[in-house]
Amino acid sequence: MSARNRRLPRHRAWPLTTTDIDECLGTYMTRVTDLRFLTGHDSGTIVLGAAWVAPNPRNHGRGIHPDMAGFRIDVHPVDAAERAATRAVLRAHALPQFHEWVTQAFAADDTWRLTSHQHYWRLTGGHLTHHAEA
Repeated sequence: MSARNRRLPRHRAWPLTTTDIDECLGTYMTRVTDLRFLTGHDSGTIVLGAAWVAPNPRNHGRGIHPDMAGFRIDVHPVDAAERAATRAVLRAHALPQFHEWVTQAFAADDTWRLTSHQHYWRLTGGHLTHHAEA
C-alpha cells in the first residue's frame, strides 16, 4: 500500500500485501469476503488473523447473509523496522499453514462449515505460533 494511502503511523507497517495473500490462496481468494489491513490499537504479538464466517442458518433469517459467509483475513501492523523479517516468516510458514487451513475447510463437513472458526498467528522473538479457535 502506498505511503499516501497508509493510514498508519510511520513507525508501523503491514507485514503482508494483498498480492502475498492472493498468491497464497489462488482460486480460494474468491471465498474471501473481507480482507482488512488493521489500523487500530497494538495487537500485541498477533500478526495475522483469519476466520471462517459461517452462514448461521439457525437464526431463521436474522443471521449473516449467505454472500457474507466465507473467510475474513486481518493483517495486523507491526513495527516498521521488523516488517521485512516478519514478512519473510509469514510467507515461509504462516501463509502455507493458512492455505492448508482453507483447503481443509473446503473439504470439511457441514458441521464444521456451519460453525464460525478463528485462527491466529503470533510472532514472539522471531518464533511463529498459531492457534485455532471454534
